[in-house]
Parts: sequence; C-alpha cells; structure tokens
Amino acid sequence: MIPQVSYASTAPELSDNTRYDFFSRVVPPDTYQAQAMVDIVKAMRWNYVSTVASEGNYGESGVDAFIQKSREDGGVCIAQSVKIPREGKSGEFDKIIRRLRENPNARVVILFANEDDIRRLLQAAKKANQTGHFLWVGSDSWGAKISPVLHQEEMAEGAVTILPKRLSVRGFDRYFISRTLDNNRRNIWFAEFWEDNFHCKLSRHALKKGSGIKKCTNHERIGKDSSYEQEGKVQFVIDAVYAMAHALHNMHKELCPGKVGLCTKMDPINGTMLLKFIRNINFTGIAGNPVLFNVNGDAPGRYEIFQYQIKNNQTEYKVIGHWTDQLHLDIKAMHQPCRPGERKKTVKGIPCCWHCEPCDGYQYQADTYTCKTCHFGLRPNENNTGCRPIPIVKLEWSSPWAVIPVLLAILGILATLFVVGTFIRYNDTPIVKASGRELSYVLLTGIFLCYATTFLMISEPDVGICSLRRIFLGLGMSISYAALLTKTNRIYRIFEQGKMSVSAPTLHQPRLAAGDHVQPDLRAAAGRVHLVRRGPVAARHRLQGAVHVQPELARGVLKCDISDLSLICLLGYSMLLMVTCTVYAIKTRGVPETFNEAKPIGFTMYTTCIVWLAFIPIFFGTSQSTEKMYIQTTTLTISVSLSASVSLGMLYMPKVYVVLFHPEQNVPKRKRSLKAVVTAATMSNKFTPKGGLRPNGEAKSELCESLETQGTKQTYISYSNHAI
Repeated sequence: MIPQVSYASTAPELSDNTRYDFFSRVVPPDTYQAQAMVDIVKAMRWNYVSTVASEGNYGESGVDAFIQKSREDGGVCIAQSVKIPREGKSGEFDKIIRRLRENPNARVVILFANEDDIRRLLQAAKKANQTGHFLWVGSDSWGAKISPVLHQEEMAEGAVTILPKRLSVRGFDRYFISRTLDNNRRNIWFAEFWEDNFHCKLSRHALKKGSGIKKCTNHERIGKDSSYEQEGKVQFVIDAVYAMAHALHNMHKELCPGKVGLCTKMDPINGTMLLKFIRNINFTGIAGNPVLFNVNGDAPGRYEIFQYQIKNNQTEYKVIGHWTDQLHLDIKAMHQPCRPGERKKTVKGIPCCWHCEPCDGYQYQADTYTCKTCHFGLRPNENNTGCRPIPIVKLEWSSPWAVIPVLLAILGILATLFVVGTFIRYNDTPIVKASGRELSYVLLTGIFLCYATTFLMISEPDVGICSLRRIFLGLGMSISYAALLTKTNRIYRIFEQGKMSVSAPTLHQPRLAAGDHVQPDLRAAAGRVHLVRRGPVAARHRLQGAVHVQPELARGVLKCDISDLSLICLLGYSMLLMVTCTVYAIKTRGVPETFNEAKPIGFTMYTTCIVWLAFIPIFFGTSQSTEKMYIQTTTLTISVSLSASVSLGMLYMPKVYVVLFHPEQNVPKRKRSLKAVVTAATMSNKFTPKGGLRPNGEAKSELCESLETQGTKQTYISYSNHAI
C-alpha cells in the first residue's frame, strides 16, 4: 500500500486499477500510443500492415493494443504478427525479414520493440537489400534515438516514430555539464560513467602496457570532450518528483496546518490517504503541460510524431505532427513512400493493397491518392507536385525580331516627316502643285500610319493596345491605296473620255478628288471604331504549345483575341483597294511617261502586290506555331513598312530630289491641250508597230509638237506638267 509514481513505465496492464491500484505515472500508457499509431496509418491510408514485437510485456502488450484498436476503428488489415525472441540470434532477424517479405503488398511494419532489436532488424533488412521497401512505424522505444539508425540511415529513411511530448530542460543541461569528478557528491555511478563517456581509465585501475587505453586526467569536460544529449525522460523524472512533492505538500497543509515537519497524523504516512492526494494534483509541469492523473493513475496522452528524413545528405528526426486525443498530422512535411508526383493507386479487388502510379501529362499530385489536371494556363512543376504558369512567349523590344521592324519604322517615319516638311516648305512650287497637294498630304498621312502600326504590333498586348490595333491595322494602307486609286482612276477616266471628247471629265478637281478619297476611308475608320465599341479586344494567352505530349515543351502566346478571319477582314479592304488600284495601273500603262505619275504608281502597285503575295503564305502559315510567332509579327510589320516605303520612294523621293538639289527644273512647263496629249498617246500606238522598238514618248512628242502648231481657237483645258 505504498503509492508509486513512474516516469517511464507505459505498459497497458498497469492501467488495471484492481491489480495496480497504488500505481500512477506521468507518462501516458501504450494504449494511447497504440491509438495514435492506428490514427497515423489510417490518415496515411496504410491499411495493410504487419506488426513486429519484442518478446516481453512492453512489445507484446503494445502490439496487442494496436491490433485491438485497429479492429475497433476498422479500415486496417493485419497481414501477420511477428515476435522477436528475447535472446534472438543473428539468423533470427534474417528469418523475420523473410517472413515480412512473404506479403510484398504489406510494406508498412508496426514496431513495438526495444532499441537493440530495432537496430538488428534494420541491419537484417539492409542485408536482404530491402532498402526503401519497408515503411517503419516505430513506438516510443525508437522515438528520436540515433543509435537504432546509426550506419543504416538509408534503411530507416521515411520511418514514422512516436514519442511522448517532452521538452529539453536547460537547467538540467547546465547542471550536468558542470559535473566533474571533484564536485560529484551524490552519484555513486558517476566514476563509471566518466570512464565510459571519455573512453579512459581512472588511476584506481591498473593499466596494461600496449592496451591502448588512456588514463583519465580529470580535465575532461562533458559536452566538450565528448558528445552530450539530454536523456528524453529527464522531464518526466522531474514531473514525477514534483507530483509526489505536491501531494505531500497538500497532505501536510490539510493534516498538519500551521506546523513544521510531520505531525502525528502523518507519522507514519497513510498510503491510501497519500494516494488520494496524488490522484487529485493538478499543476503545470516543467515543460509547460498540466500534470494530472485519471482514475486509473494514467497521465493524458500527448505525443509528438517524427519522421526520419534525409535531405542533402543530412539526417534528422523532423516533427510532422502531434496527437492529443486526436491526430494532427502535417502530410506536406512528410516524405511519402511514393516518390513526389506519384499517387497511391488501390489494387482493384484488394482494397488493402496499393501501388505507386505517376501523375503524367498535365496532371499533378493533389494528395496521396489523387492526381488532378492543372488549370488552363498552368503545367506541372518538375516533380509533378503542383502547377506553375506556362511560359508566355511575347515579342520583346530588345529581340532582333523587333529591332529590325522598329528600325525600318523609325527610318520611314523620319523620311515621311522630311517629305511632308519639304512639301510644306515648297508648297507653291510647280512640282508640288503638279503632284496634287491635297491627295499628296492624304497619301503621306497613310504612309505615316503604316509605319506607326509597327509600334502597336510589337507592344505588349492589353485591352488598349488591342483596341488600337483593330482601329489602325490596315487603316494606313487603306488611306494610301485609296489615294493612289483616286489618282489612277482619274487618269484612266481622263484618257478614256479624252479619246471621245476634248471636254474635261467631271469631278477632276483636286479638292473634290481628295474628298472622294477621304469619305470611304472615314467610313472604314468609323466601322473599326464601331467594332471596338461593340466589344474591346482583350489580350489573351493562347496556349498553342499545349499540344505537346511533354508539358515542359508547352508555351503560351500573349496575343490579342483577334481571329484569323477578323484579321483578314481588317486587311481585306486594304487589299481590295490595292488590287483595284493595280488594275487601273495596268489600264493606264499606255499613258505618256511624263504624264503625271501613272508609271511610278504602276511600279509601286506591282511591287506592293509582290510583297503581299509573299506575306500571305508566310503569315498564315506560321500563325498556328508558337515558335514562329516572331516571324508572324515581324513579317506583318515589315510588309506594311515595305509597302509604305515603296510608295514613299517611288512617288515622292524623285520630287524631293528635284526640289532640293535641282531647283532649276522646278519651273512651270509649257501648256498643252488635253486633246493634244490624248491624241499623242493614241497616235503613238498606231504609228509604233512594236512598242519595244522605241521608248515611250518619242512618237507622241513629235505628234504633240505638230499638233500644237494648229489653230487653237477652240476651247480646251490646259494642265501644268500634265497634273491630274
């Protein structure tokens, strides 16, 4: 009838209050530990396990408690239970490993074994080349100890162990490290510890020569000349001592109030009464946890859950959770039996069995048993444990694919502004007048917009940029080709009507012609703005590379949400004007060489047609290829710039050259009647059997000279330098 308070005994039998009614403990019984281990394997869905126990009360009782709890909770299948003999030989552990391998699907092994048996079992598994096969779940006898896994770290990797929640007591460390042979007064085994800890012998022992054992110098220090780690049970020893002290203190206050020392009621102490005070204590222990007992004298179950991990060749017992009446497990902090990016797939028809299956393609490991497909715009990371954005391909300003178009656009804009400035400066000179000033400025505006489109096409797409693209893409070309179409159409009508009459064709005045040109282009621009008002064009990611079987090859393209059909519509009007203008250029190919700009316009349209015929297959042939996105954008911008450059170079550079460098040629020409010019063109075709034998204009020049000598009393319209 003497009360006892244990700091380490965890056997479930000690909870029997009918047999061990005077027994209490500050550590939880293995019943709680078994429940915690059942909760762990269920949380991990390790539902097909084997058990291994050391022969004796601790091991056998622990496994029995685990089996009982697993049956009560359900969901866990026990493949087999193996017992390790007390004096097991080395071959005995090899036999145990062979038995465990008889059920290859039962990879999880529940261990209730002592420290030495665990070490020898791991050695036998390593000898059988079973590294990585078994998933060990160890009880508190394994805990966070180094000795069971020493020199067989790879075999123990991934092991999940359990240990009553504890705290290292710093005060004990300071005390114990300061102990020496001189200041030790209480521990009768301290000298033996000293010899074992420092691998030396004290002078009381006779040392044999050549034994290799050194003599202790008494200058050794614990923790400096030897490794030191606090025993995990120190906290519970302190709590057990304080539990007894609190019970005696409370008993003394009640039985001996106001007295020092024992009173007659406590001399001798009544064991039954002291037990009552022990069971009623409740104080905060050295680790900050409450110390109390239930009716059976058991402490509440509080466990820390560890996993033995290897990272960068460094080993550690990492805390992955805790158990206090229920399990709190950090699955993400664990090393899983399946490799990262693999899921456990349950074997059909055998619910307790599973195998690892990789998450392939665009799938990632959502949890232990599930693979999910990454959302749109994402692809799995390197180990398929999560998703990451698919790299977005966009044209950078520093890219060579952008530098060349931008350089052409800048040069073109500077040249256009130079021509505009020259025309404004010499606005009243004959050459500028003869070129049709109103249409020239409209045409130059279109050329400027063609060059400016390059910057919109290379800029990073967003709602604003995409809306501007829809408005201005093709607008510059529409203005340019409409101006050229107006010129060629007027030339064609003048000469067609001139063959029948000397009266001037209607609506030939430059300002009226400019108005004819501007109106349809204003309508085209208004239509583009209306499209934007109906719905702004947003930038979107086009995952063209997702067709690749390997996700790492996937690429996305940041582009405006404009379909190929919409793009054709945007450019279609410009191309229609270009084709029509080319047709009129062909019809007016017989116009005298010096008459207005018929020939330069013709050469401009022929060249432009060639440029765009080359552009169409390149652009639309690469539109579905992510890697060719650069070619697509560069081709479009260069084609637009080349079209503008051809018009600028052939129609305006010769005039600018004459205006600036040959002002003597910038004078009014003698006037000729329309009838003379048309007759010259007509007679040139009649008197020249083969147009290739004589250059354009020789016959007509002679005819024009003779025609001008005739009487001119009839009414006619004259043009300076044949300006139309």
